[in-house]
Amino acid sequence: MIGQKLIHALRLDADDPLDPAAHVPDANTLASAAEMVPLVVDLDGTLIQSDLLFESALGAVRRKPLNLLRLPYWLGQGVAAMKHHLAEKSRLDISTLPYRGELLDYLRQEKSRGRHIVLATAADQLLANAVSRELGVFDTIFASDGGDNLSGERKRDVLVAAFGARGFDYIGNSRRDLPIWAVARHALVAGSDEVLCARIKSSTPVDRIFRPAGGEWREYLRELRPHQWLKNSLVFLPLAASHRLFDPVLLFHAFLAFLAFTLCASSVYLLNDLLDLPADRHHPHKRFRPLASGSVGIRGACGLLAALLLAAALVGAALQAEFLMVLGFYFATTLAYSFGLKDYAVLDVLILAGGYAARVAAGSAAAGISLSSWLLAFCIFLFFSLALLKRFAELVAQREVSGSKAHARGYVLNDAGVIAAQGIASGYLSVLVLALYTNTTMVQSLHGRYWLFWVNCLLLLYWISYMWLMADRGHVEDDPVVFALKNPVSRALLTVMALVGLAAT
Repeated sequence: MIGQKLIHALRLDADDPLDPAAHVPDANTLASAAEMVPLVVDLDGTLIQSDLLFESALGAVRRKPLNLLRLPYWLGQGVAAMKHHLAEKSRLDISTLPYRGELLDYLRQEKSRGRHIVLATAADQLLANAVSRELGVFDTIFASDGGDNLSGERKRDVLVAAFGARGFDYIGNSRRDLPIWAVARHALVAGSDEVLCARIKSSTPVDRIFRPAGGEWREYLRELRPHQWLKNSLVFLPLAASHRLFDPVLLFHAFLAFLAFTLCASSVYLLNDLLDLPADRHHPHKRFRPLASGSVGIRGACGLLAALLLAAALVGAALQAEFLMVLGFYFATTLAYSFGLKDYAVLDVLILAGGYAARVAAGSAAAGISLSSWLLAFCIFLFFSLALLKRFAELVAQREVSGSKAHARGYVLNDAGVIAAQGIASGYLSVLVLALYTNTTMVQSLHGRYWLFWVNCLLLLYWISYMWLMADRGHVEDDPVVFALKNPVSRALLTVMALVGLAAT
């Protein structure tokens, strides 16, 4: 094809005997024809900021967890065969994949100039065809076919057989692409690995680099959701309630509990985001999360998840066995939540509320302090209200996208009124528990200015009412904790409540 284009360029107007320059093409014509070598682009990590092997594996396990046990059998048939099985079982939504916008725009621009665009990928043919149909930019597709894994040297041989050595430009992103760049005319790189670029330049000119936005380590940190770590400070609540917050030994134990819960909870956030990728990519706000947007890779997230769990277990082992039991129970329930219980209405919010309560129980176990029945009742009602608020806020956010068809987990838009009624009532019950606690002789004997707790009852009533009002107006995007920390009114109320509580002691 390229030879034909070049011949066509050399023979322009050659039949005109009156044109003395007919047989001598100008420099622009020659340059334009030379530029029209095929442009070959890789898929995984290049055109998409993800890996379809891991995407399809997650999709297959998400649809049917028992597929995880089938992976070794499929792998025994060969890598290409495993990819084909996963492609069939996963049913990926190709339209929501995290494509590199700048690179895709470049391909469309080159396509409009008449350039031959080729997709060459180690992903399975089923997925490659689906991507091609979605984007409508490729003229030729080379992909793994269930028997032949098109990667590295094998991909190089196929491209050289089709276009010849130095007969194509290639866009890739990793060291696996080095053999292909070595026989390409020009190299284009998706990524910011300077060492890799230096190796490419030793054999092939680098024409262009498509650099990702932002620092990778920042995206990994954002995926751990550091703004959620404040929840783990609930482990200090039993110490504060028992007036032993400044006991250095118990405070150190509580700090270890805080650290272990932070590591474990961050691993749970990673697991949830891995399993929720399709839903997050359709969500108006969650699609910007690092995993959903592709700024954090699935492989790296899985490795980080395992490291966090191991670190949490090691830190927790320094505390009493009861703490590890609570931590294990928290992880087991959230694991069950991630693999399906999150889709069961009411049960899902009970598990979310239980996650808050588990932090309080973990602080109690780490310090060896018995939980007060008053504290336990207060936490149950308050955290149940916050969990319902989260679901309500998700419904309101989806309403802006899907209208009357909006849904969130096991809830539909018509459930919003019931959710709000239950959540507000539960929040007000926590205020009632605090009021009843304030009126006990135990509080009056422990706190010289116990009457200040009545001030906190009013402030808590105001805060709960305000949070639900903001959620109904659509100002709480998806997480009430994030909103509570960012909103100036909420932040001021929480600060005043903390100061009043300290003054009462």
